[in-house]
Amino acid sequence: MNLLEVEGLRKIYPAFTLQDVSFVVPEGAIVGFIGRNGAGKSTTLKSILGLVHPDGGTVRWRGEDVKDCEKSFKENIGVVLGGIDFYPKKKLNTIASVTKMFYPNWDDAKYQHYCKVFALDGEKRVDQLSSGMKVKALIALALSHNASLLILDEPTSGLDPVSRDELTELFRAIVADGTRSILFSTHITSDLEKCASHITFIKDGAVIHSGTLDSFRSAFADRGSTLEDIIVSVERRELDESAII
Repeated sequence: MNLLEVEGLRKIYPAFTLQDVSFVVPEGAIVGFIGRNGAGKSTTLKSILGLVHPDGGTVRWRGEDVKDCEKSFKENIGVVLGGIDFYPKKKLNTIASVTKMFYPNWDDAKYQHYCKVFALDGEKRVDQLSSGMKVKALIALALSHNASLLILDEPTSGLDPVSRDELTELFRAIVADGTRSILFSTHITSDLEKCASHITFIKDGAVIHSGTLDSFRSAFADRGSTLEDIIVSVERRELDESAII
């Protein structure tokens, strides 16, 4: 079953166009959403979340248009768009007590559990946390209201290699029971090599390929052995062809 289905998503700006973006997020999957900075990853995620108004296309949650199930959709997703940039002087427990008011499925026991798992001190202020701990705090909040889908925009960007490894291991653990999924936008392809089951590759606002990690490797087998090799090869080849024309 697909938790999320994106079909023909479009957003037109004066200098950039998101062009009929389509992909799915199956249940129990980690979908790596890859592409260079400026390729359209953040615009796509913000369109899915309703943070920007798309000019076309459909987003479905468990087969139903999100316009018809907006409340259910928002109650069942967890969103991490960078670190915690709000209320820097507030304690984590204070932020949690405010957050829980918006989610009927909030579970205090789960919040305490994930604080323990992630070594989070609820009495610490946001501005006392490292970048990696801020991301973990947001994930703990998402998991504490039983989110079925985590939507993460560049969560490992700016983190040291050890912290990135910890997070990718955490992502694998989150989806291990097959009931939750992650849509993981990043330009750090080495992180996806460690945890992604599916890949959606976007370039200049258009999806180049979307499918399982194995099908992605097969489709671009002649362009390198790693995701980074493939992306560099695609970018370089298209640039060379444009120069010739």
